[in-house]
Amino acid sequence: MTQLAVTVIGPDRPGIIADVTEVLAQVGVNLEDSTMTLLRGHFAMMIVCSGPLAPVREALEPLRGELVITVREIGPETTHAPVGAPYILSVHGADRPGIVSAVTRMVASVGGTVTDLTTRLSGSLYVLTAEVEIPPTAELGMLQRALEITADELGVGVTLRPAESDDL
Repeated sequence: MTQLAVTVIGPDRPGIIADVTEVLAQVGVNLEDSTMTLLRGHFAMMIVCSGPLAPVREALEPLRGELVITVREIGPETTHAPVGAPYILSVHGADRPGIVSAVTRMVASVGGTVTDLTTRLSGSLYVLTAEVEIPPTAELGMLQRALEITADELGVGVTLRPAESDDL
């Protein structure tokens, strides 16, 4: 079977997940990985699954219109090899451009990777929560200090803590 990435974006309404996953199940597709969320009243979903490309595209066609749906091959199945220990990175403060790029640049600078990231704006409060992996060779104290300096420059607060198994 071919590995597929299915993305669905559109105005939120009840039943989008049920509609899309029902169509996929009818074509014999099993969801392997997925993420689904609401972003300011818009629904966004990405699914990784195995199935036949043309029949999946055809089966999803009736749902297009209000929804933007893409289906593409993503090649052979790969797995994520962790680069190191999991941590939770949290940022909160006044909203402004550059927060995501600045803090993720600090993680990348030590060879770390982001495995999940969510941001929310609640009034003027900006909140970023990310799951990151930090390699064992990284100098954790230096990363903490670099994140604190970056946060001070941005006028936000930042915390980096080891992830507990129930956090992930």
